[in-house]
Amino acid sequence: MIEVKGLTKYYGDLCALDSIHFKIHKGEVLGLLGPNGAGKTTCMRILTCYLNPSSGNITVKDMNVTDHPRAIKQIMGYLPENAPLYPEMLVFDYLAYIADTRGLKREDRETRINHLSRICGINEVMHQPIGELSKGYKQRVGLAQAMMGDPEILVLDEPTSGLDPNQIAEIREIIREIGREKTVILSTHILSEAEATCDRVVIIHQGRIVADGNIGELKENAGRDTRILVTLADADEEKVRAVFGKVPGVMGIEVDGHATEPALHLTLSVQSGMDIRGEVYRAIKAEDWLLLEFRRQSKSLEHIFRELTKENAQ
Repeated sequence: MIEVKGLTKYYGDLCALDSIHFKIHKGEVLGLLGPNGAGKTTCMRILTCYLNPSSGNITVKDMNVTDHPRAIKQIMGYLPENAPLYPEMLVFDYLAYIADTRGLKREDRETRINHLSRICGINEVMHQPIGELSKGYKQRVGLAQAMMGDPEILVLDEPTSGLDPNQIAEIREIIREIGREKTVILSTHILSEAEATCDRVVIIHQGRIVADGNIGELKENAGRDTRILVTLADADEEKVRAVFGKVPGVMGIEVDGHATEPALHLTLSVQSGMDIRGEVYRAIKAEDWLLLEFRRQSKSLEHIFRELTKENAQ
């Protein structure tokens, strides 16, 4: 449905996007992840026809953003990081205004507004001034305006930025419901949000794509090693490092220096494809250390993100 080919964008001498390529399929919820300044917002602004690329292009349903911006905007809803709201307007009046700008017929306008107020959970604030709403409700109103024209594609730039945990959970649920019917592109640097909401993620770092796949694929493929967590009592750190350093397959030993209890908390990095838990346990037993915890760590998206953005830093 959407194809990004060799997309490059310069701001003067600064390269914000460096020849990136990826596709977005119909009905997919895609997360664009990356640190602040990675190029996520620039990519979205080109996708929504607010910026022109320096080179390369984006095609949406076989229309490129350079030659067909008006047609693309008609099938797309966009919620920028700062929602385009008028604080002095009542919520209903604002949505009616958006409906007019989207060309909805008068007889269809109220039905559409009522539908969106239910989906976005704003029924109870429809006759309140936007300026008096909480940040969470303002984001909901922003989502409603982005969906007013019943777009095929919804583009959301940091939709939960500045919200509290309860508001974040509510917005995520709304996005999941929208994603059952629409193609959604979501930018964020909140990794738990992407993990809970997205079918697939593209990680951008310094203007380049460093990973592309669903969460399961990234967890399976990212990094060169696995990890084992070990907590020991009555063990000396220097002796532990010496013993575990001799176990075949151990690539690194990290000690948690922030632990509040006297026990020794270790993370062993293990060569990919090796299961050395038996050897590690026998080493512990031979030294008569008291074992309090022993488990393999499943890589979280946060850990993968740190690895990718650190390893690919220039």
